[in-house]
Amino acid sequence: MKLRKTLVVLSCLLLAVGSRADEGMWMLGNLNKETRRTMKELGLQLSAKQLYHPRRPSLKDAVVSFGGFCSGVVVSHEGLVLTNHHCGFSSIRQRSTMEHNYLRDGFVAHNRDEEIPCPELFVRFLIRQENVTRRVLSVVKPGMDEAERSLAIDSVMWTIGREVMMHDSTTVGAVDAYYGGNEFWLSVYRDYYDVRLVFAPPSSVGKFGWEEDNWEWPRHTGDFSVFRIYANQENLPAEYSADNVPYRPAYVAPISLGGYREGSFCMTLGYPGTTERYLSSFGIEEMMLGANQAQIDVRGVKQAIWKREMERNDSIRLMYASKYDESSNYWKNSIGMNQAIRRLHVLDKKRAMEKELRRWIENTPRERKKLSTLFTDLETNYKERREADRANAYFTEAFFNAPELVQLALSILNFDFEGERDAVVAGLENIVEQYANLDVDIDKEVFASMIDVYRARVDSTYWPVFFQEIDTLYGGNSRAYVDTLYARSDLTSPRGLKRFLERDTTYHIYEDPAITLSIDLLAQLFEMNYQVREPSREIRRGERLLNAAVRRMYDERNFYPDANSTLRLSFGTVSGYRPQDGVEYDYYTTVRGILEKVKSHAGDTDFALQPDLLKLFLSGHFGRYADKDGQMRVCFISNNDITGGNSGSAMFNEHGELLGLAFDGNWEAMSGDICYEPQLQRTIGVDIRYVLFIIEKYAHASHLIHELLLSD
Repeated sequence: MKLRKTLVVLSCLLLAVGSRADEGMWMLGNLNKETRRTMKELGLQLSAKQLYHPRRPSLKDAVVSFGGFCSGVVVSHEGLVLTNHHCGFSSIRQRSTMEHNYLRDGFVAHNRDEEIPCPELFVRFLIRQENVTRRVLSVVKPGMDEAERSLAIDSVMWTIGREVMMHDSTTVGAVDAYYGGNEFWLSVYRDYYDVRLVFAPPSSVGKFGWEEDNWEWPRHTGDFSVFRIYANQENLPAEYSADNVPYRPAYVAPISLGGYREGSFCMTLGYPGTTERYLSSFGIEEMMLGANQAQIDVRGVKQAIWKREMERNDSIRLMYASKYDESSNYWKNSIGMNQAIRRLHVLDKKRAMEKELRRWIENTPRERKKLSTLFTDLETNYKERREADRANAYFTEAFFNAPELVQLALSILNFDFEGERDAVVAGLENIVEQYANLDVDIDKEVFASMIDVYRARVDSTYWPVFFQEIDTLYGGNSRAYVDTLYARSDLTSPRGLKRFLERDTTYHIYEDPAITLSIDLLAQLFEMNYQVREPSREIRRGERLLNAAVRRMYDERNFYPDANSTLRLSFGTVSGYRPQDGVEYDYYTTVRGILEKVKSHAGDTDFALQPDLLKLFLSGHFGRYADKDGQMRVCFISNNDITGGNSGSAMFNEHGELLGLAFDGNWEAMSGDICYEPQLQRTIGVDIRYVLFIIEKYAHASHLIHELLLSD
């Protein structure tokens, strides 16, 4: 008992002390009594079956995975889906031209015929979840090493998923690992592939503040966009067709115009990507010095080049806006995470928990017999792969995520020209799209800069072979090497692809220098991964055993699994916070804050408004969307627990009515993926009333408002 009391006083040890009301990403298909009771105590008025039911309509039927990378919510009986503007950003950009710049000016479909197909998108509905742990682990036999265990488990997971599709070809079965690979659950989905753009606000609303405001509070970004799902006449999934009709959802999320106050119940439903709340201190340190630092160092250089050229030329801005937005989002996330880990002493707290766990293992004979070398093995294996893992992170960022010539070469090299016709056509269209948004001069500067960054940051043991060519033939001048490479390659434009497809006998694609370079890079990446194969397997085993040990140590506690891109619920209350001494943040922002930022950032295009939008804000005519004090609220915060992938998640009140859309976390708690900070961590959402105000009063799209289920 004394040991447990000692642990309780340590902060950031959620894995040891269980969960708070505002912490955790819970599985809807596995809400236990304790979790349900806590939600009721906070104010939830819905039953567990109203939240999730595998056979009858429930709130989960209104929530979708959007594109496989974001979340969304169905808000009309005719298939309207709300998600974030940044989730639809790439699709909006792809449909934009200099003449019809939907990113800058926004887009409104005034009727169904004007809605724009987005074949690159899909939405996914969860039908049901089922615990299949016993069946999956039944194939694990005594004496198996980690590789054999993984192979056996992967096989049965694939088989279970295949059985779902064989039973109903309109569904998809996916088995996912939970609790570090100690439990396994089947999720059955239905995917819809005909998704069309209906509405997008101008970027002065949807991206207001751009990179400077990203991950920050107070926030004034109207981060939303509107799409529509289409289905065949039987309401089943179908590829795009003019004969398709709007999808008829099993459940539609009602919308609240009543707003919220501090302390109001709030729950978030969506598809969070990944968290590492159980990760050992060794793993956290590796993440900081490897993947995070590589993103910080490499993307910062790349993005500076892109940003400079985007500010010089509007056509370049249109070409690179989506790429820059995606890259900078994770770049700033990595900066904030590393800073927060240090500022909040996350490693110290994690090590304190591990120290207590070691003591428990030593004092428990049954555990000591199985886990006496757990921490020693973890430390040894992390050390063994440290340098190669770090080099791998920089290698991937510098050569696979930066120069687009390499990305195009790999796309062509790996293209399945023998696949189904529709897949081949879609793949070729994607490659042509990549070319359409490539500026060769910019790409050459990026590539040369990546070579220099990698050379400066990574030990020569891990330098690619072509570095020798740069040093011997080009006197160490990376730009001279890159200029020659691009001049000799036919893949800098669609010409090389065209020659290859037309079977031009004078063009041998495997002799193209971009292809040979890409093959060399792949070979080196394979070699680097091979070097760490054994320690990586042992690390997976050790982290799995650590995860299970923590749960055994506190077997009376209520544990939630790490996020893994499956549907999750988080809950808590609307609330402000105090990030530091003398600073207190309110729980909402208003249009007044937009006007203040416009004034204080005069001349900065990231904070500029269109004249008619500025006039509308200054008028103060917000109608029924204003709060009780007459102010137009823009964003609000809650202590709901979210991460990447939750973008576009529905934020509901106690009655299951939509309050807003989650779109960001806050800077002070950027370490939240590995450690929840109850006093600091906040979810930033756009107020649904601001969303409706922009649609109706600014864009004059009342026909969309008429589709919604509004409640006071």
